[in-house]
Order: sequence, then C-alpha cells, then structure tokens
Amino acid sequence: MQSRGKFFDDISQLMTNAMGVAQGARGEAETAMKSMIDRWLADRDFVTREEFDAVRAMAQKAREENHELKSRLDNMEKK
Repeated sequence: MQSRGKFFDDISQLMTNAMGVAQGARGEAETAMKSMIDRWLADRDFVTREEFDAVRAMAQKAREENHELKSRLDNMEKK
C-alpha cells in the first residue's frame, strides 16, 4: 500500500514541478512579447497620452484666446 502512496506522491510532485516550469515559461513569453511591442511602438513615433493631453490643452487655450480676441475686435469695430 505504501508504494502506491509513493507513486501518487511522485506523480503529484512531477505535476507541481511541471506547473512551475509552465508558469516560468509563461512569464518569459509575456516579457518577450511586451518588449517586442514596446520596440515596435517606439519605432512608430507615437505620442504618449501625456503629450497628447498637453497639446490638446494648449490648443483649447489658444481657441479660447482667439475667441476672446475676436470678440474684442468685433466690439472695437462696432465703435
């Protein structure tokens, strides 16, 4: 009976080790894929979200200033 228990213990240990190896391989694959995607994106000259938001805020401010200046000019022309 004890040899049968040892057999199952050995199988259990083998499966545990296999899962550890699989998780390690998964981690390495994820790291490699992330690195490849980061390189691909860097080569494309994409802007970051922060850069996009900064330029958008600048454009919004410029539009508001233009609208204000146009209103002032219209008022001056009426006089």
